[in-house]
Amino acid sequence: MALTDGTYRLGPSNARLLIKTGRTGLGRRAGHDLTIEAVRWSGKAVLVVGDPDNASVSVTVETGSLKVREGTGGLKALTDADRAEIERTLAKRDLLHSTEHPTITFRSTRVAGTPQSFEITGDLTIKGRTHPITVHGQGNGDRLLHGWATVTQSTWGIKPYTAFLGALRLADEVRMEFEVTRLEPADAPR
Repeated sequence: MALTDGTYRLGPSNARLLIKTGRTGLGRRAGHDLTIEAVRWSGKAVLVVGDPDNASVSVTVETGSLKVREGTGGLKALTDADRAEIERTLAKRDLLHSTEHPTITFRSTRVAGTPQSFEITGDLTIKGRTHPITVHGQGNGDRLLHGWATVTQSTWGIKPYTAFLGALRLADEVRMEFEVTRLEPADAPR
């Protein structure tokens, strides 16, 4: 499918937003590398294929909508109880404080490149703190568009999760990934 100029709606019906974590520390073998998905979010992309300077992207994610989809590694399999506890920790207790900060937002400030290989620079706001990030992306195949950005949690005041007196820690850097499977015009009925 060729990309054409227009304003498009983004969300769980046509795209995925994932966070992938890693482990560090002496006890890293006990923990899991997690794949976490945002299940309630919305966004808008303005595509101007021949003039990326006039393109833009904005996304808003509900912090309480993060669901653990996969846990790899570890000494034992990730249980449903483990998933539920991780989701509670993410949203409320320690990391994102979803009551005080119900959303995470991204607003592009610059789009460069081609539909096949592009970079989107923008402002990411987490827990009321805004910092720039660069999203790297590609367009091709079944996924239409996909890409990634590396986010250092501590930059946004997030203390990476620790256990076993600090012997097991989530790595400070997490990888955020997106995948758009089809474009929905913003003016199309839902």
